[in-house]
Amino acid sequence: MSFIRLHRALCGTVFLLTLVGCATTPVTKSPEDYFKEGEVLYQKKNYQEAIAQFKKVKESDSSADLTTKAELKIADAHFADKNYIEAAAAYEGFRKLHPNHEMAPYALYRLGLCYYNEIAGIDTDQTPVKNAVSAFENFLKQYPSSEHAAEVREKLTECITKQVQHEIYVGRFYYRSEKYQAAIKRLEECLVRYPTLPVMDEALLYLGKAYLESGDKVKGHEVLDRLAKEFPASKYLEEAGKFKRKYALK
Repeated sequence: MSFIRLHRALCGTVFLLTLVGCATTPVTKSPEDYFKEGEVLYQKKNYQEAIAQFKKVKESDSSADLTTKAELKIADAHFADKNYIEAAAAYEGFRKLHPNHEMAPYALYRLGLCYYNEIAGIDTDQTPVKNAVSAFENFLKQYPSSEHAAEVREKLTECITKQVQHEIYVGRFYYRSEKYQAAIKRLEECLVRYPTLPVMDEALLYLGKAYLESGDKVKGHEVLDRLAKEFPASKYLEEAGKFKRKYALK
């Protein structure tokens, strides 16, 4: 082999090795790059891919500020993707790690919304309702002047109303099962806790009927009279009147 051919062969080999080296050298990205990519993916509603990028920020040796932002972005991405259980865990984790952070009120607000969005019917598991009430009450106690306070108060009232509707549902079930004492106990407790809610007219109706059916006419009439007095426009007045006539006092 001539010197020229040998030289060309060596040059070719070096060139190929250089290409291979370039192909296998990983591209190094900064935590800031991962965060920006996560934000772009989030805006495109590619939430799971966005979460993956934000997690890389957490896993890198980044600044505390950027890591904290990534933690909150992960929670927001889960929330936007309607994965409320995962979102709730992420918001709760953020609050525990950063209780005094300026975004702690936001995390608690969104935690309540996670529970709120899991609420189903009055005949299903009421744990999400209870959790939402707890989170919203905690929020209003800690941040009564927050920009979210008005919305939280509204949703808290709605959740409490759902709790009452569940109690009435159970009391109505006991009544229809002819377990009148159980119905009375459940509905009396409900009236003590939430005496002024608009839905309490139904509770008064079934409580009065339960007393009448159990043989306590005096108490039954008292309750149904209270229904007429406190809820003069109630749709249950006609039924209440029929039961008062059926079990008339002598």
